[in-house]
Order: sequence, then C-alpha cells, then structure tokens
Amino acid sequence: MNASGAHRLGWAYWEEVERTTRRLVRARATTAGVELRLLREGPVLLSFGDPELAVGATVVSCSYPIRGGLLARGDGGVLALAQERAGAWCLRTSIRGFLPRLGTLPGRPAWTGFLYAHVQARVHRAVARRYVAHLVRGARP
Repeated sequence: MNASGAHRLGWAYWEEVERTTRRLVRARATTAGVELRLLREGPVLLSFGDPELAVGATVVSCSYPIRGGLLARGDGGVLALAQERAGAWCLRTSIRGFLPRLGTLPGRPAWTGFLYAHVQARVHRAVARRYVAHLVRGARP
C-alpha cells in the first residue's frame, strides 16, 4: 500500500455515504477538506478537514478531523479509516472525540439523545458495514 491507497480508503468511504443514503447526502471535496451536504447545494451536515494519511508496514490509514456542521456540536473529533495487519489484513472504521448535536447532553436524561441513537448513529453503522463489505468484495483502495 502507498499514499494513493490510503487516500482511496477515504474516498471509498464518501462514495459509500452517498450510496447508502441514496445520494440524499452528498460528499464534496473543498479546499479545506470534505463536506457532507444534504443534496447537492443543501446545508453542510458535517465538515471535515484535509485527510491525514499514514502508510507503514502494518497500517494504511486515512483520518479526517471533524470541523463542524449542523450535526456536530462544533470542531472536534476524528473519522478514521484504516487497513491494518494483525496476522491477516483487517479493515477498521472509527469515530473518536465527536460531539453530536443530536446526542445526549451531559447531565440530561438519556432520551434527549434519541435522534442520534436511532438515526445518525444507525446511518453511520450502516455506512461502515457497507464500506467494509464493499472493500472486502474486491474494490480495494
């Protein structure tokens, strides 16, 4: 793997976001990174900085810092997409440090995060499962 393969890990994810949402959510490359928009010219749902690529003997990764958008409480967190060798190669997606606008607020009842748990988080899990399945089927970066 090389930097081109790491970059492809990222774009394969954005392509899967569009497929899974039936293009209701669109990914757009910008000079600052990537935006996920509702439809082509709709509001920015999530904004990501430029990808941070890593290529080594046991890992190839593409990570996007989360910069905000309507579905985020602000700047913070990372979306990471990686192919790692731990015996055999495996694929991993993760979100760290993200504060969803629709999530439960600290000190508030759990039901206040209902929309995040039942919509946004489910969409992310569906995209991640389909993304990994797509790459495993042979559309390797």
